[in-house]
Amino acid sequence: MNMDNLFRYITDDGSAFIHVIDSTNIVKTMHMIHNTSATASAALGRSLTVTSLMGAGLMKDENSLTLQIKGNGPIGSIVAVSDHDGNVRGYCDNPAADFPSNSKGKLDVGNVVGHDGTLYVIKDLGLDRPYIGQVPIKTGEIAEDIVEYYAVSEQVPTVCSLGVLVDKDLSIRSAGGFLLQLLPGADDSIITQLEKNISSFPSISFLLDSGKSPFDIANMVFESIKFSELDHSYVEYRCTCSRDRMERVLISLGKEELHKLSAEQEQTEIVCHFCNKKYVFSSDELNVLI
Repeated sequence: MNMDNLFRYITDDGSAFIHVIDSTNIVKTMHMIHNTSATASAALGRSLTVTSLMGAGLMKDENSLTLQIKGNGPIGSIVAVSDHDGNVRGYCDNPAADFPSNSKGKLDVGNVVGHDGTLYVIKDLGLDRPYIGQVPIKTGEIAEDIVEYYAVSEQVPTVCSLGVLVDKDLSIRSAGGFLLQLLPGADDSIITQLEKNISSFPSISFLLDSGKSPFDIANMVFESIKFSELDHSYVEYRCTCSRDRMERVLISLGKEELHKLSAEQEQTEIVCHFCNKKYVFSSDELNVLI
C-alpha cells in the first residue's frame, strides 16, 4: 500500500510550528473502501487529513485521537481515528450523501456536514479517562471548525488548511492539509510575517496537484522566516480491526443477546465500520463466547 508523507517543522526562534501532510493515498483508500460521493469524499477526506495531523503529536504508542463531527447535514456523523504516528481510519453514516457545488463552484462540504451540531476531539492518553473537548460546529467546512476547537478548548492560536480535489470520475486527484500553531511567547514580527504569508494562500489540494511537496508548502507559509524540520513520518489508512476485537464486541452485548443471536440464525455477521471487512461467527462459536 502506498504511504503518505507527514512533516513537522518549527521556526528557528521557536515562535511557531507547522504540521503538513500529503494525504492523497489515505483519501484514495478511503474512497475505495467507502465508495464516497464527491462531496462525501471531501468531507471525510478532510476529516481524515486533519485527524492525522492532530494525532501525529501524541506522545506514546498506545495513545490515540478521535475526531467526531455530528452535524445536521445529510452525511450524518463523521468519525476519524488516528494513532500516535498519524495513521488513520474513518467512516461516515451516509457515504452517498452529496450536494450541488456552492456559489464558488466548489464542493459544498458545509451543507453536506451541516451548520448545526457539535465537533468532538477525544484523546486517549492512557489515563483513567479520555480527554474530551467539544465545540459547536461553526461552518461545517471542517478546517474552520478545527480552528475554533483549538481556540476554545486548548487556547492555541491556529491556522488550518484542508483540501481534497475530486476528479469528474469521482477519483481522488490530491488531498492534504496543514496545521499552523503559535507557541507561547511568539515574536510579534513573526506573527505579522505569517499573517502576510497566509493572507491569500492558494488551495492546498491545488498546490499538491500541481506537484508541490509538503516542504514547498511549509516554505510558502514560512516565507522570509527561518525554520527547521522536526521530524518526518510515513502514514497510511490503517484499520486495526481483528477477529479478537470483534469477539470482544460480541461479548459486550451480554449473554442474553448472544443467546438470542445463537438461536435465531446459524451465522452472525459483523462488519467493521472502518474497512468494511466481514467477520462471521457460527452459533457454536457464540456459545463458546457465552
